[in-house]
Amino acid sequence: MFESLSEKLQETFRKLAGKGRVSEADVQQAMRDVRLALLEADVNYRVVRDLTKRISERAVGEEVLRSLTPAQTVIKIVHEELIALLGEAERLNLGGTPPAVIMLVGLQGSGKTTMAAKLAVYLRKQGHRPLLVAADTYRPAAVTQLETLGKQVGVPVHSEGTHVAPPTICENALKRARREGFTVVILDTAGRLQVDERMMAEVEEIRRVVRPNEVLLVVDAMTGQEAVSVADEFHRRLGLTGLILTKVDGDARGGAALSARAVTGVPIKFMGVGEKPSDLEVFHPDRLASRILGMGDVLTLIEKAEAAFDAQEAKKLEEKLRKAEFTFEDFLEQLQAVRKMGPLGDLIKMIPGMQQFSQAIPEEATEQGLKVTQAIIQSMTKEERRNPKIINASRKRRIARGSGTSVQQVNQLLRQFMQMQQMMKQMQGGRGRRTLMPWLR
Repeated sequence: MFESLSEKLQETFRKLAGKGRVSEADVQQAMRDVRLALLEADVNYRVVRDLTKRISERAVGEEVLRSLTPAQTVIKIVHEELIALLGEAERLNLGGTPPAVIMLVGLQGSGKTTMAAKLAVYLRKQGHRPLLVAADTYRPAAVTQLETLGKQVGVPVHSEGTHVAPPTICENALKRARREGFTVVILDTAGRLQVDERMMAEVEEIRRVVRPNEVLLVVDAMTGQEAVSVADEFHRRLGLTGLILTKVDGDARGGAALSARAVTGVPIKFMGVGEKPSDLEVFHPDRLASRILGMGDVLTLIEKAEAAFDAQEAKKLEEKLRKAEFTFEDFLEQLQAVRKMGPLGDLIKMIPGMQQFSQAIPEEATEQGLKVTQAIIQSMTKEERRNPKIINASRKRRIARGSGTSVQQVNQLLRQFMQMQQMMKQMQGGRGRRTLMPWLR
């Protein structure tokens, strides 16, 4: 998300940086470019107007015009105003007598059912015992979809078929949760248009019956400007407590994130960043603002690494690295853990200063490179992985055939691995005790 906006903003700041000292006219031109970039990113025009006005008022002051690094000062102002626009980070309210109830609402196709499963996985990691509730009795196979997802992630699903009214299903689920000791109930309600009076009345009835801790609107990030009117009406009828943005990884513009929060005043609480059950990020305004401006997001990168890498395994790996006993088996484990963290291109963008570099590498190329390396290692025998020196010409041909690669590619990987082992030997003696993932130390 935000690739287009990020690229244009960075280009604006590069132009400003090339001027050295800047005039008020330079700053005003930069603000016009910022305004255009935001509008092209599908940010609501009122939000753009107010944001650029605030930035301009600060940017044409003495703070920038007399600064020795005006471009950096402007970036700092934009960064601060973006954070203010996105609001403060707010966590889920799960207080009170268990079970806490989370009610998911939104348009058809916004991703509520998948999001319900993702939330269940997230809450289970936090020590909760969630119960999913299939309250969508209108969409064909909606109940079956949630039951399938529940089995995949190992979370129970309460369903009563399509003949029972959704408010009754939700009420019965709450009774079951109290009886069986579930700590959180997640209601997957049917998708509905905000202008459909009958359907909106039904969701109001569900809210009245279960009195949820959280009413979260699931918004498709690709909806664009329409997300604002949708959020506005749902908030008016239900009193939303938060927003969840889905399909964030598929939207290059990202205007919905900047618009919906600013117009409704309702905080964004989560972002869906992929299709896997684990592809859910807690929303941090400062981190998103940093990503938009190409400043990276090291904290999220660390969290992804900690989730993907087992601490005990990391310690064992460090011991092997220290003794220069790192094998292809260890390398394969590390490679698989890295792939769990998400697309390599997205990870590179989280490293400060690497935004431009990531744009120069096609996403399919980075992912393909990881797949090729993994295929070559998996085509080796256990003995070959532990002792690559025994891999002769005939073994290389067999590995190449088994992995669908060439002998040249096998040779290249072997050379790189040998060089890495040699480097580890040179690092013995405490001069460079590092793992492949230094942020885990």
